[in-house]
Amino acid sequence: MTVGSKTAKLIVDGNEYEFPVRSGEIGPDVMDIRKLYALTGMFTYDPGFTSTAACQSTITYIDGDKGELLYRGYPIEQLAEQSNYLEVCYVLLYGELPTRAQYADFVNRVTRHTMLHEQMVNFYRGFRRDAHPMAIMCGVVGALSAFYHDSTDINDPMQREIASIRLIAKMPTIAAWAYKYSIGQPFIYPRNDLSYSANFLRMCFAVPAEEYEPHPVLSHAMDVIFTLHADHEQNASTSTVRLAGSSQANPFACIAAGVASLWGPAHGGANEACLNMLREIGSVDRIPEFVARAKDKDDPFRLMGFGHRVYKNYDPRAKVMQKVAAQVLDVLGVEDNPTLQVAQELERIALSDPYFVEKKLYPNVDFYSGIILDAIGFPTSMFTAIFALSRTVGWIAQWKESHEDPEQKIGRPRQLYNGAPSRIYAPMESRG
Repeated sequence: MTVGSKTAKLIVDGNEYEFPVRSGEIGPDVMDIRKLYALTGMFTYDPGFTSTAACQSTITYIDGDKGELLYRGYPIEQLAEQSNYLEVCYVLLYGELPTRAQYADFVNRVTRHTMLHEQMVNFYRGFRRDAHPMAIMCGVVGALSAFYHDSTDINDPMQREIASIRLIAKMPTIAAWAYKYSIGQPFIYPRNDLSYSANFLRMCFAVPAEEYEPHPVLSHAMDVIFTLHADHEQNASTSTVRLAGSSQANPFACIAAGVASLWGPAHGGANEACLNMLREIGSVDRIPEFVARAKDKDDPFRLMGFGHRVYKNYDPRAKVMQKVAAQVLDVLGVEDNPTLQVAQELERIALSDPYFVEKKLYPNVDFYSGIILDAIGFPTSMFTAIFALSRTVGWIAQWKESHEDPEQKIGRPRQLYNGAPSRIYAPMESRG
């Protein structure tokens, strides 16, 4: 971030103040208002922080108007179609594409850390059998700090590195075991001869009585889903991880905070909400009714999986996911599924109906990822857990970056207070 010659002027009650304007490599300039309160005695009011840059970062860049998403400068379309998830993890963590030797070493380190501490089996058994997988993941990820004491010192670069590898490696096992526990099946241990995504599928769908051989197309689809969800700038869960990290909490606690934030239906639960909506519609002949409701300003119903808070153009991840969805449905031969038929017709309408086109309500990544995960066999309760698995590397990269940023301070947003003014306490006997 550089400070140019431009300044921003603020006039309050006839007094004029100047603030430096900073420029990033790409994207809009920012006004540096760190001295605003000291100079003016005022704060800014920005609910949702939609006009506030709380940090500087070199990891991910989004241009919502263009429909552009870059990981370390690399377009998401290129990474999703030409790379793989573990290579993307390396790029997000270290900033550059790995050499062949660096990639082999990184994959080896991740693969050798996929096992969970055996005592964690007992931890899982403390949950009710019908517990939501995300409830289990919140607890288990936070509990990692109780099992891996040798990687909780945030001031030790080596411990930060070990914790990073452990989280990326163990999250598929944690998520798969949360699923197995919720359906009453025995845990399946990871296998080092499988790819990251194939290993996850096997841990979810194999049973001791029958082996599961992940189909290459399904493994590839999972890898693409992981890649497309790996990071997304300063979203709610990433900001939560950074805020928790600013207090110097250990990495496992910070990632657990991210998991909890992601659980919300307005964030990581969007693909689950989308599939539930498709099931509510039920059949193609009912689509006009729901489309009409979506257009009615007085009807609270809205179509899930369309449009995006950041992207004012087509979500670049959705374009990739659309192709993958077609491949998965073709391999599985599930064209007769009424939910998928509803999804395909809704997609057609959204891309042609003037109402959707004018408002740029294109199908987003949640629309397609939910369809793929449902076709593979995952229940909707696992959708957000898979999102958390995917986003772990982004959280870690952002967490590590924040610790290396000399300008980063403990998070402390201010407020516009509208409560009672100062008043005198009245003893109980005087209150009647």
